[in-house]
Amino acid sequence: MASADTVEPADAHPARTQDADVQPVSSSELNAWRRGFTPQAEIWNGRLAMLGLSVGLTVLLIARLASR
Repeated sequence: MASADTVEPADAHPARTQDADVQPVSSSELNAWRRGFTPQAEIWNGRLAMLGLSVGLTVLLIARLASR
């Protein structure tokens, strides 16, 4: 078993707790419509993919229920 003096404190590795390159971003910046390989494009891609999946599953459910 490890003794108490061998346990590292939580702030021993600052790179693990927070990145120096990460900068806070406002919500209006994340919702901006940007083209290319940007974080905004990835966010919109995820949103539209979930919308398409939801619409597709709803159409399949309605078609299945209507065919009975």
